Amino acid sequence: MRSANRRRDVGPPRTGPGEKEVLLGFLDYLRASVLAKAHGVPEPQVRTPGVTSGTNLLGLVKHLTHVERHWLLGQPVTDWAATFHPEPGESVDDLLLAYRETAARANEVIAACPDLTAPGPRPGGRRGPAPSLRWTLTHMIEETGRHAGHADILRELVDGATGR
Repeated sequence: MRSANRRRDVGPPRTGPGEKEVLLGFLDYLRASVLAKAHGVPEPQVRTPGVTSGTNLLGLVKHLTHVERHWLLGQPVTDWAATFHPEPGESVDDLLLAYRETAARANEVIAACPDLTAPGPRPGGRRGPAPSLRWTLTHMIEETGRHAGHADILRELVDGATGR
């Protein structure tokens, strides 16, 4: 018998046929998975570390917001470790909204780029040529997927909820 917290897993997204549509479709799918894992988790559990490293659901959302801003919007990050730690005054709703808004702005940048071989945004302070948008999107899928897996485990530790 299935527990009330166990949902059926959702299969991969349907996307358009083009490379950009496939990459963006999978990135959006992973973004939605991360948001779903943090949604509805009450305070203080949403920011309570689930593992000895201090990783928590809200911290993952905050970190991924900074990752998107860095790689897709060109904003520098001076302290990556700090991006994993929500401040006491940062509300769940505000951080979830910031992630959604950042993803929407990043999608506009991606949509405006006609060629995936073109350089992506280059955050300040970085040396050398900017990687291609193709590389950047692939990296974002990898980074978001990795943290979506962390969020799966953290959410299950909070209330037993599984599935996407």
